[in-house]
This record gives sequence, C-alpha cells and structure tokens, in this order.
Amino acid sequence: MTTATTADPRFAAARQVADAVLLEGYVLYPYRASAAKNRMRWQFGVLVPPAWGPAHGEHAFQRTEVLMEPKGDATLALELRFLHAQRRTVQRALEDGGFADVDELHLADRVLVPWDEGTEEHVELSFSVAELTGDGVTVPFTRPARDDTEPVLDTDGRTAGRLVRRTEEVEGVLRLRAVELDGAYRVFRLTAVVENTSPWAPAAAAGADREAALPRSLVAAHLLLGLDSGSFLSMTDPPEWAREAVAACDNRHTWPVLAGGAGGADVVLSSPIILEDHPAIAPESAGAMYDATEIDEILALRTAALTEQEKREARGTDARAAAVIDLADSLPPEVLERLHGAVRSLREVTGPDGPERIAEIPDEEAVFRPDTPWWDPARADTADPARDRISVDGTPVGPGSRVLLRPGPRRTDAQDLFLHGRAAHVEAVLHDVDGGVHLAVTVEDDPGADIRREQGRFLYFQPDEVTPLEDA
Repeated sequence: MTTATTADPRFAAARQVADAVLLEGYVLYPYRASAAKNRMRWQFGVLVPPAWGPAHGEHAFQRTEVLMEPKGDATLALELRFLHAQRRTVQRALEDGGFADVDELHLADRVLVPWDEGTEEHVELSFSVAELTGDGVTVPFTRPARDDTEPVLDTDGRTAGRLVRRTEEVEGVLRLRAVELDGAYRVFRLTAVVENTSPWAPAAAAGADREAALPRSLVAAHLLLGLDSGSFLSMTDPPEWAREAVAACDNRHTWPVLAGGAGGADVVLSSPIILEDHPAIAPESAGAMYDATEIDEILALRTAALTEQEKREARGTDARAAAVIDLADSLPPEVLERLHGAVRSLREVTGPDGPERIAEIPDEEAVFRPDTPWWDPARADTADPARDRISVDGTPVGPGSRVLLRPGPRRTDAQDLFLHGRAAHVEAVLHDVDGGVHLAVTVEDDPGADIRREQGRFLYFQPDEVTPLEDA
C-alpha cells in the first residue's frame, strides 16, 4: 500500500464533476443563511455517526461494488472526498478588549452571521490489485477536533470582532476487497465500503439533534477509483456477458459511473447523486453556483438582481456565496448569451459537417394546438390550480387529495422512480400550454415538505402516474 501525497492525475477529468457532487446544495439561491431553503443543509452522501443514524433514517456507511478488468499487476488508486462541517460563530469586539457572541456583525461590505462551513477532506490511497484479494484491506482515518479564530477588521483596520470556528473530531474506515469471478474473462468484483465510525452519541438530556450530528459526519462523501492498467465495466450499460455479474453487485447509498477522460473506462466516480456514465460539466457554465436544480442563466440573472443589502448578507454568509455574487456581478454579456439556448442533441446528430438547417419544416396542420388554450379568456373554465380537480380512475383529485405515486417507464429521472409506492399530497392541479395536466405533490413524511410549500418547489406527476387514496 502507498499513501498518495498529491492528487492523482488520472482523476483530472472526473474531478470537475466530483467537485460539483461535493458542493451540490452547499448554499442555495438567494445565497443567504436567513433564506428558508438554506436552513436544512447537507442532503447528499451524509454519513452520520452510527449511534445517531439508524434511529433517524440516515446512514453511517456507503457501499460501492463495481466490476473491473485489471491487466497484469495493476494498481488501484483511490480518493475518498468529503466535506467536514465546521461551526462558525460570530463575536463582536467589546470596549474592554473582550468579545461577545452576536447574531449579526455589520461591516461595510458584508453582514457576518453564524454558519456551518464545509472544509474539503481527502483520503488518498493506492494498492496493487493483488493486495485487495483474500481478506482485502482496512484503512482507518481520523480528522481531529480543532478550534480556529479569525480576526475581523473594519474599513479603518480596527478590530470589529472575530470569527470562531469549531471543528469536531470525525473517525472513519475504508474497507476494500477484490474477488475474482468465475468465467472466460479475468474480471474482479471490487467492493469499497466507507463508514463513519465516530463514537459520538447524543446526550440523553440534549436529545438527538441533527445539527449536533453533522459536525461529526462525512458530508457529500464519494469515491474516485482509478486503474493504471485495465478498465472498469459500465454498471448501467455492461456488455452482454457481464450483465448477470453486474446485476449481482450490491451498491448502497451511492452509484458508480465511468468518469474517465475522452470516454475512457479507467476511472470510476461513485457518487451519492445518480449520474450517467461520463458525466461532464456544461462547457457554457461560467462557475459553480451550487444549485443544479436551477438553470445557470436564471441563477446568474436573479443573483445579479439582488439588492445591495441582500448581497451584503450573502457575502457574509460564506466565502463560496460571496464568490457567486461576484461572479454574477461580473459576467459579460457574451457569457450570459452563451448560457442561453444550448442544444447539444442537434450537435450530436448533425456533427460538425452535418446540415446547417432543418431539411423539412413540419406541415402547419401537424402542429398540435388545443381548441381553446387554458389561458384564453374565451375559455369558460379558466384554470385555477388552487381549486381545480380532475378525475383519476373515477375519483376527483385536487389540492388536499392523497395519492399513491406510480412513476411510469417514460420517466428519465431515476430519482423519481425511487418514489414508486410512496403516498403524497396533491398541492395543485396545473395545465400546460399544450393542454396537458400535471399534479404538483409533496411526499408524505418528507421533513422538507413545509419548506417546499413555502417555496413552491413541488414534484410533478401526470394523472396516469398516480392512484387515488382515501383523503386524510
């Protein structure tokens, strides 16, 4: 075994996507700690202390299984990456030279507030495949507790206060094992388990608070795996001879995809966010905005339109939020235009030497148009999402109704399929301009349902993807 001291160059192409996974949802628009959507954080790949997780529906480990075809005496490089939450408190300087905790510290360019920052952590290792056979290897790791203090100066250079950061100790273990499979090819099943082994447990008097567990957690944990000789097999589109072995792999709380450069198969990213093979950051993206559920163009325009006071609050929330504000304020028009209307599917079909125009224009009569659109004043029953009801299997369904979710095979988002069989509440009945009907729903027992209602951020299903349940 060797311990890597520098980032493995094989991971260069995958690291951009891995960075996006690491920081997805780190701080959401409007990038202020006071915003409702930033009050519940750290949603992806959170490995909590084992004494806290099982009773609260969270996990202390993630398990990756992937097939690989090493050549000769191949070496496997591994990089575990995660965020370690550190709690930042804000203190104001007192006249007697002391300091006192405050909820806000106003400066000329920012408003500092208490906040949980995320520091990037890496565990980098390298093994020969031969070392991983048999009982495999177990590698414990620790990140110690520490306290840091940063002075805060005003525009005149005088001490206005300070930031006190407390980082709690976190312990974990990596377990790696490779098993050669029977068959005509030299194929190994690689198992990589990442586990939080921190002994911390909540005090009975204090209760089991997620905010107390997070600083002892591995946040957004994911793995980069690389072979110096050989290749990995795709877990989503394996060759026919490997389908049965791929189906037998047991991946929990993470999913491995091929992530090598130029379509290579020598690198795998095992991510808590489901991705396709060879994911990539859009070339039009000007920088990280930490909110992939939104469109970069909309985020940039909305962020640039924030008031100066809102920007001061965002800059004081986090250094990454401040960078988003500065980015939105500095984007030139040509970059904003580049964000508008990229159509990659046409480029893939036509290629650089393909036709420059559509060969055939559809006949005017072939374009579907409702007789009377929902937005036309001449329509007698104009749409009202707050009161509309539709018939599903002979039962009227509308706001307040309970339904069972049955996402259909046309769904391209695998995360929607995870909701199959879950009960949900209908929040609104929506009509699109093509005459289609969609149900906006929130899932029962979702701890973020109230925030979704407040923000109007629902999940959407069509009527044939739900079954009515008895209303509460």
